[in-house]
Amino acid sequence: MNLSWKRPLLYLLLPIFVFLVFVGFPPPFAPPRATKPAQEQSERAEKKKSQKG
Repeated sequence: MNLSWKRPLLYLLLPIFVFLVFVGFPPPFAPPRATKPAQEQSERAEKKKSQKG
């Protein structure tokens, strides 16, 4: 049995073509959400020595 590669290829690509016909190209998917900025790392505040005088 000589199986041609054209027919399976057609059946694999046909749903993609039908999808693109109805939806359009490129598909209008929502853009990815913006990532939240990372929390800033704080440094320890050094206590100032009080000077009396």
